[in-house]
Amino acid sequence: MARDIDDLPRLDANYMALTPLWFLERAATVHPTRTAVVHGSVHYTWEQTYQRCRRLASALSRRNIGAGSTVAIIAPNVPALYEAHFGVPMAGAVLNTVNIRLNASTIAFLLGHSKSAILMVDQEFFSLAENALKILAENDNHYNPPLLIVISDKSCRPESLKDALGKGAIEYDKFLESGDPEFAWKPPEDEWQSIALGYTSGTTASPKGVRFDILIVLLPSIAEVEGHSQGSLFGHCQPRCDSLLRCTCGAQHNSKCSKRRDYPSLTPRRPCEYSWCCPTPSLLFAMSEKGFHVTHTYGLSETYGPSTVCAWKPEWDLLPPIEQARLRARQGVRYTGLEGLDVVDPKTMKPVPADGEAMGEIVMRGNLVMKGYLKNPEANKEAFANGWFHSGDLAVKHPDGYIEIKDRNKDIIISGGENISSLEVENVLYTHPAVYEVSVVAREDELWGESPCAFVTLKPGTEKSNEGRLAEDIIKFCRSKMPAYWVPKSVVFGPLPKTATGKIQKHVLRAKAREMGPVKKSKL
Repeated sequence: MARDIDDLPRLDANYMALTPLWFLERAATVHPTRTAVVHGSVHYTWEQTYQRCRRLASALSRRNIGAGSTVAIIAPNVPALYEAHFGVPMAGAVLNTVNIRLNASTIAFLLGHSKSAILMVDQEFFSLAENALKILAENDNHYNPPLLIVISDKSCRPESLKDALGKGAIEYDKFLESGDPEFAWKPPEDEWQSIALGYTSGTTASPKGVRFDILIVLLPSIAEVEGHSQGSLFGHCQPRCDSLLRCTCGAQHNSKCSKRRDYPSLTPRRPCEYSWCCPTPSLLFAMSEKGFHVTHTYGLSETYGPSTVCAWKPEWDLLPPIEQARLRARQGVRYTGLEGLDVVDPKTMKPVPADGEAMGEIVMRGNLVMKGYLKNPEANKEAFANGWFHSGDLAVKHPDGYIEIKDRNKDIIISGGENISSLEVENVLYTHPAVYEVSVVAREDELWGESPCAFVTLKPGTEKSNEGRLAEDIIKFCRSKMPAYWVPKSVVFGPLPKTATGKIQKHVLRAKAREMGPVKKSKL
């Protein structure tokens, strides 16, 4: 009998490979006239959005862009960026979204490494793309330039669009006009098929290309449907699962402003996704005082976003606000769709005790983990050792099963044989009234081997005439808040170096600490 059941064949009527592209098709069928995209005065319905995506897929296919091809896009939050998330995979190609804050040399590396055949670029960033392509041509004798498609932007000078078109670029809407709005795109044959390519921030070395298959995109989209409705507003950025989930419930895609503006208030009050940040307890407490409700999730580029969520428990509502903030700052529990997540000893792979003290590495596995790094077998071997993906993040596991990150593996400070979490020292420093931003790294110490060195950006308006006295005040503050061996032995003031995605470049700060030489005659 078991063999008879196992022998039942897959049929067109009962099996089809999953794809998030069906979300858009369904939204266009179920909610054809509902607003899908808003960008200034531009409004598109779901039916119009679906047609535009099919046009894009058709136009790409007519240019022989399909399986094995990569399409790159450099654009802020404009409709074309959203349409590319569907139109490119509808053609069978892989989408590579490029951060608009990257410099030309980094973009050149990404375009060359991914071998992008098409480059879609917003008019505002055309000169940046041009410079990147020049660098790429100079560094690669076998360079084959991509087809340039420029996305017109009314906020830019008309002359810049004419300049781009004069250099051989095709205007995006003209490119769409060459496509068929009824294009019959083909669903994937296998969910292991690549659908997107992202790059890590490159905080320690060159960015690594992260390959995403269909399931890693699909599963978080379904998991995030809970709590959203047709009235939900989303501000889109990057190829993330929420750009797909809004199709499932007919929610509205708001193109968030990419320029800095002052907003006296956000009115009327409507639940919306507004910001991403790294939440410390002090920051979460301050946000709760202003009425913000924060859902804390944790993940990496390699897991396409959330791997954990700090699932809120009703009984925590009765706790004091500062205690609520402390609990909410923890990374939480395994995210829906992830098969496994644990905190383990990286040498033995045994789970650490759930005591909130024993530190180990966060590892995860399942369909929310990337396919692998592009053209980087050594990095893949290291990342996927022992049947798990190794995050490089060090954490503890609390008795209630919630995990809490303590540091990056490479950021741990070893002072006198004791491990010091730079993250925990930073969390204390963030509560100092003069500290705006801080990053703590190891500095050589003649007595202890290493000791914490704090690089601090002061809050605007802070008196800076006597930085020596201020450094002493910060060190004294730390002595009252943490174990003596945690206390920074040196404090350096100034702006912190960051990547284009806003991550602090600790490797740059470690180099500065080395240049400072060892701490002498440290007695604490």
